Amino acid sequence: MEKAQWYLIENEEEYEKALSRYDEVKYSAKGSREHKEKMLLVHLISEYEKSFRIDVEVDPVEVIKIRMEDFGYKPADLAQVYGDKGTVSKVLNYKQALSLSMIRKFSQLLRIPVELLIREYALKGA
Repeated sequence: MEKAQWYLIENEEEYEKALSRYDEVKYSAKGSREHKEKMLLVHLISEYEKSFRIDVEVDPVEVIKIRMEDFGYKPADLAQVYGDKGTVSKVLNYKQALSLSMIRKFSQLLRIPVELLIREYALKGA
């Protein structure tokens, strides 16, 4: 098997490849080549994710919209994960607050730290 060569992660495709490889080597024995590769992948992945750090002044709905744009997702994609198109629409239009279930699912889908989604924000008409 050809040994993978890792470089700085510059796009989503490389990021997904690094995450996939990390899953393969995450339980490798300390001191092994795979362990060293795992440590490198952790560094490369975290550096790539740092480039997506979102300003803490942005409210949770805007954070979701930014990440949707980053991944090319539409509200229907979020509804597919959450299961209710109407509720997703209400949340994205500030008519309903995020539920705990939505926070968990959107955090995972959009790779947003939960801390950014649990902050309070104003609803329209509230």
